[in-house]
Amino acid sequence: TLKVGAYGFVRFILPILPDASHYLAGFVITLSLVAVVYIGFVALVQPDMKKLIAYSSISHMGFVTLGFFLFSQLGIEGGLVQMISHGFVSAALFLCVGVLYDRMHSRLIGDYGGVVNTMPKFAAFAMLFAMANAALPGTSGFVGEFLVILAAVKANFWLGFLAATIMILGAAYTLWMYKRVWFGDVANAGVAALKDVSKREFWLLATLVAAILALGIYPKPFTDVMHASVAQLLTQVAQSKQ
Repeated sequence: TLKVGAYGFVRFILPILPDASHYLAGFVITLSLVAVVYIGFVALVQPDMKKLIAYSSISHMGFVTLGFFLFSQLGIEGGLVQMISHGFVSAALFLCVGVLYDRMHSRLIGDYGGVVNTMPKFAAFAMLFAMANAALPGTSGFVGEFLVILAAVKANFWLGFLAATIMILGAAYTLWMYKRVWFGDVANAGVAALKDVSKREFWLLATLVAAILALGIYPKPFTDVMHASVAQLLTQVAQSKQ
């Protein structure tokens, strides 16, 4: 649903209402930054893993709208890459929650601890997905946000600086969740009895790892596909201002 709304912006709002989009760009950029900060703090206090990931998704969409309303090739392409990345990373994180819920029937962070001791393979997968959600270089989560920040710096240095600083929140709530669920001593008998991922779960998780690393290490095929369409959109928007 979040990505459908973002797609609506770039597919309909920007080309159909370019003047209004330009007029309200400053307002939307401000709302985007406020959303990233506010939702980031909301995610930090969530006791439920699924809710934390859901709020994390909303926070990441703030970077998407920020990129779109910078009206630059880098910004819009960054927003689109972030949408693709979010599809992989959020699916992976929700799948991780599903794997745990299937075994423990609980999504509460407080019910876990020390999962790495009983599910080492699963912990490795979850670590990579958490790093992607925190925008670690080499993962898909980094590429989109980095392009948006570059576009923001070109538009206004302090805007880019603020956007880059805000990224710390994403790392904060993601690593906080990972630390409490996977690290530490085994929390209870339920965690002690956990079995590592099955073959089916392993290959599902491995497929998402491949997608996240492919987009993170070599995003050129993705950006090349969207380059002409974004250039045409920007030309159309520029012509409307003449």
